[in-house]
Amino acid sequence: MDVMGDKATLFETGRFVQPSSREDTDTPDETGEIADEAAEELRQRLAAEAGDVEAMSVLGAMLLRRGDLDGAEPHLRAATAAGDRAAANNLGVLLHQRGYADEAAGWWRIAAVAGSTAAAHALGRHHRERGDEPAAEYWLRQSAEQGHTLGAYALADLLEHRGDAGAEHWMRAAAERGHREAAYRLARALDRKAAREAGDDGASVPDEAEQWYLQAAARGHRRAALHLGTILEKRGELKEAGRWYLTSAKDGEARAACALGFLLRDAGDTENAAVWWLRAAQDGDGNAANALGALHAERGETQTAERWYRAAMDAGDVNGAYNLGLLCAEQGRTPHAEQWYRRAAYAGHQEAANALAILLLRAGDETGAEPWFSKAAEAGSVDAAFNLGILHAGRGEEQAALRWYERAAAAGHTEAALQVGMARLRDGDDQEAERHLRCAAGGGSAEAAYRLATVLDARRPPEPAHELGEPVHRRSECEEWYERAASQGHRRAQVRVGMHAAARGDVVEAARWYREAAEAGSRNGAFNLGLLLAREGSEPEAAVWWTRAADAGHGRAALRLALVYARRGELAEGQRWADRAVSLGPESVAERAARLRDALRQELSA
Repeated sequence: MDVMGDKATLFETGRFVQPSSREDTDTPDETGEIADEAAEELRQRLAAEAGDVEAMSVLGAMLLRRGDLDGAEPHLRAATAAGDRAAANNLGVLLHQRGYADEAAGWWRIAAVAGSTAAAHALGRHHRERGDEPAAEYWLRQSAEQGHTLGAYALADLLEHRGDAGAEHWMRAAAERGHREAAYRLARALDRKAAREAGDDGASVPDEAEQWYLQAAARGHRRAALHLGTILEKRGELKEAGRWYLTSAKDGEARAACALGFLLRDAGDTENAAVWWLRAAQDGDGNAANALGALHAERGETQTAERWYRAAMDAGDVNGAYNLGLLCAEQGRTPHAEQWYRRAAYAGHQEAANALAILLLRAGDETGAEPWFSKAAEAGSVDAAFNLGILHAGRGEEQAALRWYERAAAAGHTEAALQVGMARLRDGDDQEAERHLRCAAGGGSAEAAYRLATVLDARRPPEPAHELGEPVHRRSECEEWYERAASQGHRRAQVRVGMHAAARGDVVEAARWYREAAEAGSRNGAFNLGLLLAREGSEPEAAVWWTRAADAGHGRAALRLALVYARRGELAEGQRWADRAVSLGPESVAERAARLRDALRQELSA
């Protein structure tokens, strides 16, 4: 006995097991389970043959699970005849598998009436498949109210299909009992409800919805894992988002693989991003195919990029056609670009419609461009609305242009807000002008920042005097906007910042800004820099900057040069610059220059 005991133990551990000739050998644990199952089946078979009704039912269920319908049927029929409701339910399942749906329903009804929740669920499903929703609801409700999880879910599905408010209660009941699809659908329902109440599709996901997504994802629901990843990514929890995207992607969710690719790309790992995009694209995800196309386009691999854009298009993603248009346009293949833009535009792609309109406009076809601009703008393209404004402004249709500019500005278009602000300034509506200029300046427009500064500057009261009579220079908002515009390279703003610095007595700062403006081509900057240098005793260098300003058409700079050369005794040169100042103006400068010129002429003729 001891030896036999040792051998049995050793056999179970696999130490004495010899390789089998079959490809798939059972593990020792599986062998044990198979042996236990065979022993249990034998025990039930013996009991069933002895007339044990419960054994007949259990044996029939075992054979049914195994797929042995012929072996299971007599045992189930015998147990059913003896009044076993579980056997009646399983007999219904067996008959349903064989295609005898009506006969199956008869046995399910018997089992359901006897109190089988599983049979009530099956009977409810049967009636729904037949289109008999009242009967389906009756039996599914019987099943659900007695705690059957699948019954609760099926009832919720039926009620949701009908738009019945009671659907959420039963979906929640199924979810609470561990039904993962119910948990996912409950989360989606709560998510959509919050978005409707907020009036915004981008509303944050309620905490309860997130918890149901988490429960469904933890039970292996791949779409729930995808949504959970999206929620976490929006919240900035990128590591956790990536974990759920990976879980979903490994389960075959192409959208999760695509999202994981974008997450990796943003982290700088383009190689692994491409691996996941490839996996998603091969599963038919058009967005991933577009991402692969863009990746190859960035590397200069245009043929591969085009292939992936076509794959995206074949997957039903209209962005593929738009991206093909962009690719062809970059290569100078204008007819092909127009072809792809048209394809995407006809499919409703608003940016493709805008791009097509620009292409036609550049080709001189304004008549053909306008309808596409209008179509894109009506579909929500902000750029198209702005372009329509430019189109109408070019024709002198100021009111129509303003309407489109206002539409684009309301959607956050910086240049459109600038144009509206300028129009309001021309109309004398400073308050509205300021509002739009602030929007444009906040969006990064240097011109808007400068214009806003001039509006604020015009309202600024005189500087209060110091108690000792010296002016007090406080940094105002208009100076901040001048400086913002100046730092963005706006030449007139740079001159204004220089003037404010000079007023504060900061000569170095003033000279820096004047010089920056002058070197960028500002004649006022060159003139003011010359004035600053002359006051500091550097008249020769000042003359260099005045010459630059005068050559650019600055009358006062020409007059200053005339005076410089007159003082040096170079009368002919002085007369030449005086003549130049007379022609350039303005009137006050021209009058002084004319007097100087006449005096120099008399001196030369004396």
